[in-house]
Amino acid sequence: MFSIDWPDILIRIGAAVVIGGVVGVEREYKNRPAGMRTHVLVCLGACIIALLECLMRQELNASSDEGQITMTMGRLSAQVISGIGFLGAGTIFSSQKKIAGLTTAASLWTVACMGLLTGFGFYYVAGACCLLVLIVLTFLQRIIRVNAIKRVEVRFIHRTETLSYINKFLSKNGVKILDVDFHVENKADGQTHEFNVYTNLYTLHLPTRFTYTDIVNELSEHPNIQAVRTRNT
Repeated sequence: MFSIDWPDILIRIGAAVVIGGVVGVEREYKNRPAGMRTHVLVCLGACIIALLECLMRQELNASSDEGQITMTMGRLSAQVISGIGFLGAGTIFSSQKKIAGLTTAASLWTVACMGLLTGFGFYYVAGACCLLVLIVLTFLQRIIRVNAIKRVEVRFIHRTETLSYINKFLSKNGVKILDVDFHVENKADGQTHEFNVYTNLYTLHLPTRFTYTDIVNELSEHPNIQAVRTRNT
């Protein structure tokens, strides 16, 4: 006969709070929209739904003869898994044509699933999943580095000399130039002298060992280069 008592209920609730808190601390440390409290509440809420299903099953088994009443487990849990999407969507936002918050939304959904595991009493599976989630959030990007294609805007003077320096620098570090847009402005120095200011917008593909921070830092040190910045569009 299936049964669940108060000590077991408290253990499952405590495990849900710990698992949600551990993942939430990592998100809060990185200043993400959903932090520790949000993850704890999501995990705890999912755990409560799983406990409710367990208690309902126990209540039905206790009040009926064996085999007379059947119960489909998982219907409430399925609503948790699908319903948590509204909360995850709230952590996703768009700024300057860039989508952010997808990882936090995914962590909320995963925490809800781990809450269901703890509610049903699968502590070891939930703990292993929590460890894997932390590894993915904390270490995976450091182990596997993917440099997405971005654009680098370089503003400079003395075209021939500076372009030669930029091209040699990119070639030396294995950076591929996929496309270049350029713009020329005529400036005055406050007196009678006029000069051209060039703005090149490079679309680049970087090797794994090199980052856009390296490009900005290196190029900005050249005296002819007035400004360097990355752009997503």
